[in-house]
Amino acid sequence: MVFPLEQLVSYKGNIYEVTVAASLRAYQMAKVNDPEIEANHDKVVCVAAKQLFTNKVSMRIDQKD
Repeated sequence: MVFPLEQLVSYKGNIYEVTVAASLRAYQMAKVNDPEIEANHDKVVCVAAKQLFTNKVSMRIDQKD
């Protein structure tokens, strides 16, 4: 799997937020040994980013009061 550059380029949101979300998702997947990682040749960040861009997972930003 290749990093989804086309989706990254066309992304209209905050690129910092989606980068942090992909990093956190990649960490979660690595901790639980998600089988999707092995199926994609251990490219955990690419898998996490693709999940975000295809809305398989979503991100939520908690606002501090």
